Amino acid sequence: MTREEKSQVIKELTAQLADNAHIYITDISGLNAGTTSNLRRACFKANIKMAVVKNTLLAKAMEASDKDFGALPTTLVGNTSVMYSETGNAPAKVIKEFRKKSTKPLLKGAFIEEAIYIGDDQLDALVDIKSREELIGEIVGLLQSPAKNVISALKSSGGKIAGIVKTLSEREG
Repeated sequence: MTREEKSQVIKELTAQLADNAHIYITDISGLNAGTTSNLRRACFKANIKMAVVKNTLLAKAMEASDKDFGALPTTLVGNTSVMYSETGNAPAKVIKEFRKKSTKPLLKGAFIEEAIYIGDDQLDALVDIKSREELIGEIVGLLQSPAKNVISALKSSGGKIAGIVKTLSEREG
């Protein structure tokens, strides 16, 4: 690979790092062609872009990026693939599901909305992260709940009040 080609790859990687808020760094070494193809298919179905990268080029792209990747570049050892996703927990779910049949991919680290996760032991925490849409849905549900309670209380007590008023008016008359 010439210097010019390396420079172009670094520019492309830097652009991808800038464009994505959810970045997973994994190790898929040891997977045969068929298994790797199945992993790529699972990623495609979950709207995840996956690419195998050279550690040195990815490290330089991270350095050139505006984002602070903290200790994430220290995970760039051995074979490395990068997963980009619009949903923070999608790659973690794909990895967890895929590992029911295989020991790989291993999670080296992740960058989720400015937060950095290092190590394969973080996989369960990443699976449990809620997407922005899920959080908004929960908040809307919580906000609607008190309003529904007030409305139902008014409806039920409205009938009681009307009954009391009717009874009192009948007594006086």
